[in-house]
Amino acid sequence: MVFSFVYDIIITMTNYIPILLAAFPFLFFIYLLLKRVSTLLWASVITLGLYTTLAVFYWKIYPSFLYLSYGKGFFVALDIFIIIFGAVFFLEILKDLKIIKNISYYLGGLSKDYRIQIIIIAWLFESFIEGTAGFGTPAAIAVPILIGLGLPPIKALVVGLLGNSVPGVFGAAGTPIKIGFAGLNVAAVPLTAALLNLVGFIIPVFMLWIITEGRVNRKKEFFDALPFAIFTGLIFVIPSVLFVSLGQEFPSILGSITALLIIVFSVKIGFLVPKETLSLVGDKEESSSMSAFKSFLPYIILVSLLILGKIFVGKMGIPNFLGSIYTFSLFNPGFIFIISGLIVMLIWRDKLMVLASSIKKAFSGALYPFFVVFSMLAMVQIMINTGNNTSGLVSALSLITKSFETSWLPFFTPFIGAFGAFMTGSVTVSNIMFGHLFNIASINLGLNTSVILALGVVGAAAGNMIALADILTAEAVTGIKNGEVSVLKGVIVPCLVYLSLLGIIGLIIFK
Repeated sequence: MVFSFVYDIIITMTNYIPILLAAFPFLFFIYLLLKRVSTLLWASVITLGLYTTLAVFYWKIYPSFLYLSYGKGFFVALDIFIIIFGAVFFLEILKDLKIIKNISYYLGGLSKDYRIQIIIIAWLFESFIEGTAGFGTPAAIAVPILIGLGLPPIKALVVGLLGNSVPGVFGAAGTPIKIGFAGLNVAAVPLTAALLNLVGFIIPVFMLWIITEGRVNRKKEFFDALPFAIFTGLIFVIPSVLFVSLGQEFPSILGSITALLIIVFSVKIGFLVPKETLSLVGDKEESSSMSAFKSFLPYIILVSLLILGKIFVGKMGIPNFLGSIYTFSLFNPGFIFIISGLIVMLIWRDKLMVLASSIKKAFSGALYPFFVVFSMLAMVQIMINTGNNTSGLVSALSLITKSFETSWLPFFTPFIGAFGAFMTGSVTVSNIMFGHLFNIASINLGLNTSVILALGVVGAAAGNMIALADILTAEAVTGIKNGEVSVLKGVIVPCLVYLSLLGIIGLIIFK
């Protein structure tokens, strides 16, 4: 009897070995990152090495799939390298030309209150950029402006990442649902996702709480502006639901434009505006070295080219480059950043000498993120492709996801989606990773697939707050080095609260 008992224990433990091995490298990565045992780059490289070793010797992956995993990781990282290079190039030019400083000055003309300024930029302006372009560009554009308004760099990064969350459900003209869930029945997903996304009205509240941290009269400053923060959150998410009937391409774009028009009018008439006006840059007199139109012209050019690029080349791509199953999109925001920067250089003819320094800083700023993103994406691809093996084991990704295939799936789905965005920096890629698994699991459990998929995409958008690629992009354009842990600590609580609310709503729906 004792022998039988021990045998049963051994068999049970043996069944859990694949799951433990699948999860160990990722858990070790989290340990290295949060304990600051190593830099993000080395943590990523070590984790990739662990997964490669397991894939070869435990899963016995076919060599061709290991090659494809590394190949796809490289080419996706190259896409992101172009985005980061372009973003840094564009913003270095704007810094050298004092354009960021002038934009900060004119934003102060709308309201001198730092709480109103920051929420408008980080919530509404970022939502518009996410709706038109995505790819991590919103934070890259907004964070330098937030710093120009007097917000400390780390706080600016945290607030910028918070703003790059809710609109990601319909970011880049609906790509997360349209491409991420390709091949699945998604007819009811956009409306369901828009309704779940109503929870996003709390994001400006989190922004307000973070930017008032450390202030002498924090509670007063927070509660005085709280009605404005809630109102600003609602006037974006509610119109987004109304516009979803036009197609999944429009909620984030038209929702943010509508909200911006409403909020500008509201601020002008003083509706819900704090009675006491507070500034982060003091009361000293400032002046602008250029007109308002010329100050905002670079962003007008950038947004216009992003929209035109999305319309005319958004669906064009170069498939299967060098045998890797990956399609290069001809619409890469990095190219738009570069073109916009060159146009700005031509307009400011007397500053052509800043071109060389901007290129140098852009390359330097994009190189480190490239290696990190390559390591992480290659690891994710290995997790997916370990199912193609001679050992007969299912993939590491399937093993991890299978553990959530319970009646608690509605609660865990947003967290799984957020995990995908955290790892890859993309709501779309997260949906590609988990969409089919969500679909199959919900069918097996007898749950509404549209609701489960909607929970997944909204959770992935929330995961954008902690996306490594977006953090690195924002760090690159601000010149911050090794600030990942501080930034993650700033965004993790809002992210977990948001995901928990979504999970609870999911449980209530399927109660």
